[in-house]
Amino acid sequence: MTHTTTPEPTTPEPTVSPAPPAPRGLIPLAPGAGLALVLLGGVGTIASAFLSWTWTSEFPGDLTVYGYPAGLQILAIVAGVFTLFFGAARLGLLRLPGAERIATPSALFYAALSAFAVCWFAVIAIAVDLGGLANLDPGGYVAAVASALAVVGALTAPAGPGGIRAYLTSPDPGRITVPASPWVRRLVITLGTAVALLAFTYGIGIDSDDSETFVGFVLLLVFALLAFNRSGLLARYTEISSRHKGFAVALAFLAAVIFPFTQSDDHNANLGVNILTFGTVALGLNIVVGLTGLLDLGYVAFLGVGSYTAALVSGSEYSRFSGTQFPFWAAALTGMAVTLVFGVLIGAPTLRLRGDYLAIVTLGFGEIFRIAVNNLDGSSGPNITNGPNGISRIPDLEIFGFNLGDSHDVAGFTLGRFSNYFFLMLLVTAIVVLVFTRAADSRIGRSWIAIREDETAATAMGINGFRVKLVAFALGASLAGLAGTVGAHVSYSVNPAPYQFAGAAPPNSAFLLAAVVLGGMGTVNGPLLGAALLYLIPEKLGFLQNYELFAFGIALVLLMRFRPEGVIANRRRQLEFHEIDQLDVPEKGLPDSTLGVTKAGA
Repeated sequence: MTHTTTPEPTTPEPTVSPAPPAPRGLIPLAPGAGLALVLLGGVGTIASAFLSWTWTSEFPGDLTVYGYPAGLQILAIVAGVFTLFFGAARLGLLRLPGAERIATPSALFYAALSAFAVCWFAVIAIAVDLGGLANLDPGGYVAAVASALAVVGALTAPAGPGGIRAYLTSPDPGRITVPASPWVRRLVITLGTAVALLAFTYGIGIDSDDSETFVGFVLLLVFALLAFNRSGLLARYTEISSRHKGFAVALAFLAAVIFPFTQSDDHNANLGVNILTFGTVALGLNIVVGLTGLLDLGYVAFLGVGSYTAALVSGSEYSRFSGTQFPFWAAALTGMAVTLVFGVLIGAPTLRLRGDYLAIVTLGFGEIFRIAVNNLDGSSGPNITNGPNGISRIPDLEIFGFNLGDSHDVAGFTLGRFSNYFFLMLLVTAIVVLVFTRAADSRIGRSWIAIREDETAATAMGINGFRVKLVAFALGASLAGLAGTVGAHVSYSVNPAPYQFAGAAPPNSAFLLAAVVLGGMGTVNGPLLGAALLYLIPEKLGFLQNYELFAFGIALVLLMRFRPEGVIANRRRQLEFHEIDQLDVPEKGLPDSTLGVTKAGA
């Protein structure tokens, strides 16, 4: 009998899958070595500022002195500090309370890029202005090499697949917890407002002839903001400010009040007045364009109506009514009333149009106003506006016995004429901001938004589209007229030249519209920021005087490509513009780029 032996079953040996490779950066160096390069680059950038960058003082800022940083060297120190801050945070040497991670690869890269941009721009500017690299001193070479080392070190941080794009648009911002204590949150808002005031004061104080330093300042500001945005710090500051909105607004107003006391040159206060005037008019246009969705290309004409009305009734000897001199409050109300009437008269026949047709008609109205005031000179028409010569010698305002044209000593500080008008214009801006916010949050404001989103659907739901649009047109016009009454006294005269669609300098309709779109349509801070940028940059960069429209055209094209909702985005419009991005996000981790956190289990 044969026995068959059954073989023992064999257990297959488990297969061990190879461990996934450790994430690496774009440059294959150990993370520790890369962070060492970042810290070394930051220290080198700061140290280079205490060396001479060029041998001659012909380059703006006088970068020839050892141990005494000036101009671009000061900006290099600030950029070096940013680089060290994010490098130390990445290495774990610096931890902020409630911050799980702030030094993301993207934030670290932008911080290093701020130092690189400032230093290499300075080196290139010295070589171009003075005629070659031979004009560089050792400090310039040290700054260039050190800042480049920081960028190389930042590129060693693992940022995931995608090459350099992963460092520019990393979808993983830093995670930071909002402080629980309300007093800590208010302290954060106070520090942020102080930093913003310091940055604005420094930027506006740069001499117009020193365009190189201003370009370096803009480069530093842009890359620093990008770094803070990718780290989550900027988003958390925004969230904290929204929780204490009243406190943040009060501090911003206080910072604006302090600004004239920080300026020794009254010319800078004049820039502040013009920025506030420009921003106030842009806020009025924001009602028409941002909230209601009406494209108005002749809005600057309403500013002209308010300015001419104030000039006619304020006692100028060149006024047609030279014997009439209203007090300021009466002149302001008259200017607002006249522009309100013009807004209704122009809006009633034109607001039944839509889209391109409305834009063409409003553009025609702006040109009609400019041509009309040119012809009201006594020969081509009635003598009302004095034609191309305009109305000059508008007297300074006197409010409660306080003459705004005289210098006054306050707490040991001498406030000049433009500082006085800055305070007045600041009060006007606060009134316009209050009107804008209250109107936007009201029933009529919701009707404006409904008209902007879909006029046909809004009309079907019972909204009187024509009446709602006419109210927006008239309110926006009256706010522009209020700003015009102050502007007429600040400039001493009014003439037809500035009130056109596109002129040599703001405000004109093109720049006003650009300020709204650039800053962020439908927001309060957006037009104010856009007005500040569009007024200050041409003022400080003299070489752009003949290319302003070209430069801002390029800026708007880039903005529409990378941030169509504007610099300060309205939340609703941000979701509309980035709806596809929201749908493409995996379910397990829905990143909220606005708040800088990750929503789990979306």
